Amino acid sequence: MLPIRPRLAVIAAGILLVSGCASLAPGPDTSPATSSSSSASPSASSEASATSEAPEDPDTPSSWGPTVGEIAEARELVAGWTPEQLAGQVIVGRFHGTDPEEPARMVRELHLAGVSVTTDNIADAEQVSAMTAAIAEAAADDGRDFPPVIGVDQEGGYVSHLRGIATEFPHFQSAGLAVAADSRLGRRVTRAAALTTGLELRGLGFTWVFAPVADVTIGAADPTIGARSPSEDPAVAAQAIGAAIKGYDDAGIVSTVKHFPGHGTATTDSHDTLPVVDASLAEIEAHDLPPFASAIAHRAPAVMLSHLDLTAIAPDVPASMAPEVYDLLRDDLGFEGVAITDSLGMGAVGGRPTPALQALQAGADLLLMPVDTAETHRIVVDAIRAGGVSRERVEEAAARVVAVQAWQARVAAQRPVPVDVVDRARAASADLLSAAY
Repeated sequence: MLPIRPRLAVIAAGILLVSGCASLAPGPDTSPATSSSSSASPSASSEASATSEAPEDPDTPSSWGPTVGEIAEARELVAGWTPEQLAGQVIVGRFHGTDPEEPARMVRELHLAGVSVTTDNIADAEQVSAMTAAIAEAAADDGRDFPPVIGVDQEGGYVSHLRGIATEFPHFQSAGLAVAADSRLGRRVTRAAALTTGLELRGLGFTWVFAPVADVTIGAADPTIGARSPSEDPAVAAQAIGAAIKGYDDAGIVSTVKHFPGHGTATTDSHDTLPVVDASLAEIEAHDLPPFASAIAHRAPAVMLSHLDLTAIAPDVPASMAPEVYDLLRDDLGFEGVAITDSLGMGAVGGRPTPALQALQAGADLLLMPVDTAETHRIVVDAIRAGGVSRERVEEAAARVVAVQAWQARVAAQRPVPVDVVDRARAASADLLSAAY
């Protein structure tokens, strides 16, 4: 579709060089082949052919976290599910109030992938732990041996829904400032901040964090992202994002890079209306995509799609509902993980008919916070049965979600939350502030 794959490959390669990927953790192998077919012996060619035909080791990691075996098992599992189970597994619901039984009931009855927790759902630390435990128990009662999606916006700064409960971190702009001041130190403190954030969230029962923000802001004209962005410089933002992804991965929590393909140039707020971005494809490629390319190169498990009208790619259609934007993410940037929409209760998409179904048809794997969770579940079930969306598409989406949750459970089991996690988080927050300022 959009003929930019070769240039994006160059961007990604450059990001890995600049960000010092090897100092963070082993990244994708970008080494060129050391031999050619013209110089290979017949026996070597035969061995290569045999190797290529051999079954892939199920323990081989994917480009986004889960192993080949976990992905295969997830696909096999969802193939036997009812439409009700499939529909639930592609929805992350919203709920009202602070009663732990309410989200638990929704997960159990609607087979939801999970729920998103907001400030309105929080009373204190004890209530949060009781709520996440009830949600996890509800998923187990529903016959699932993998954890549910229990997510929260905890970016640092003013978008921190666990304020007063989890450690307070500075806004993500601090990561960019730290990287700009000293690349190596900046990446180190950014990774530590993400690691301790993730561990502290896991200690409270969360499995997902809706962070980091990969948007490259344009400064004062950007009313929505601002200091949530790591930088106005795409290269600096790319380094900060790569470090954050590694930290969250180390913590055994599913991170969510957002808001693809970049909300930093929008001059209106998608919480209220559908912003129109008139940037050319070349401008989007140069300004907005480098941090997302970095995230994917560092094995990001999930990417959140924005609600933007990108006139150069899919005019008059929110990016979260545009097949062309999912093609850009998957075909051109090579992302194979979970694509999740931004909240479907935002003003940018609120007036559209069946926005969740449109997003699923376009390529979304998870539908985040529809206005009416139960009604959205019914709409997706009916669409599966009537052919409004193919069962194959929904199985593909559900399998990705199941696989990433299996990965999260495995990594979390290998990396227990330390008893002094709060002290570590406070120290990491102080270190990030010190490196930034």
